[in-house]
Amino acid sequence: MTYPIQKTSAEWQALLQSKHAEPVAFEVTRHAATERAFTGKYEQYWADGSYHCICCGAKLFDSDTKFDAGCGWPSFWKAVPGAITEIVDRSHGMVRTETVCSRCGAHLGHVFEDGPLPTGLRYCMNSASLDFLGDAPPPSPTGVVDNGSQAPGEVAAPTSPDDTPSRTDGGHRQAQGGHS
Repeated sequence: MTYPIQKTSAEWQALLQSKHAEPVAFEVTRHAATERAFTGKYEQYWADGSYHCICCGAKLFDSDTKFDAGCGWPSFWKAVPGAITEIVDRSHGMVRTETVCSRCGAHLGHVFEDGPLPTGLRYCMNSASLDFLGDAPPPSPTGVVDNGSQAPGEVAAPTSPDDTPSRTDGGHRQAQGGHS
């Protein structure tokens, strides 16, 4: 399958290095590797914002669709429409549904039909495939943004998971789950 954004392996590696992506990001996104459970930076990360493809920046998930599945990988019950392509994955003696970025073909993880309502889906993603962009703080009545570093309407810079305390349940429903 071809995707709108095409690059060589060397170009993807250089791009990920320039973004200071996790060391496993290239193997995960371009060779369908899986990061170890409970090691990803977004597994217990609950800030408000959106999750994007680490390779091309396509928006994939809103933070309000994230839940703690207890499986060791960030899990979401709904993807941004059209952002993800599903592919039958018959590797490792199993039949699963692989998820890839619709713009660049980056391997993201897998989707399972054991998630919470309203969709019943669990998009089980590798943190190394994701980039997080926090929501911009609202402007004050004077038009000055609360943190003083952004103009009104400007989107916040990527937020580091180290800046936000983790929650064990994130106020989200628990679900059973397998791996990404």
